[in-house]
Amino acid sequence: MSHTLQGFAAACHDLLKATPGPQGREKVRDLVREVLQDREFVETTITADMPERKIIYQDPELGFCILAHVYHGAKTSPPHDHGPSWAIYGQAAGETHMSDYELVEPPAPGKPGKARETASYSLTPGSAHLYNEGDLHSPRRDGPTRLLRLEGLDMSTIKRDKFEAV
Repeated sequence: MSHTLQGFAAACHDLLKATPGPQGREKVRDLVREVLQDREFVETTITADMPERKIIYQDPELGFCILAHVYHGAKTSPPHDHGPSWAIYGQAAGETHMSDYELVEPPAPGKPGKARETASYSLTPGSAHLYNEGDLHSPRRDGPTRLLRLEGLDMSTIKRDKFEAV
């Protein structure tokens, strides 16, 4: 039986409400891995004609968002966190090379923070990774990719600090 966006969103809501915090998010990450195995769900939820970032669901009670990301070519992002939020990256198609960082120097007014790479790994179709508040990371995509991503809140409304790799 194929998953639906409505069913997936309801299951995420139930998991996050029943187990707030990192433990609930880990359960949602596991659910993301499960739905990414459902090719019909992936093909109908993250279509090739979508923009790079599209909120496809926002929970009215808890505020978390489910997003579809479609990248048609290469793209790299500098080290970043998700400010006061968490994020789960789920790889639907293509490959994302991810690096994790430790904070070396916090950002200051008009000056980006500094971060040192501590690990690197690839997200391949069906994999998902949880980044809790303050976790610094940076994605690199060398070609077309599709992602299913969750944010604890709509990050497009949040001013975020800047960081540079050292």
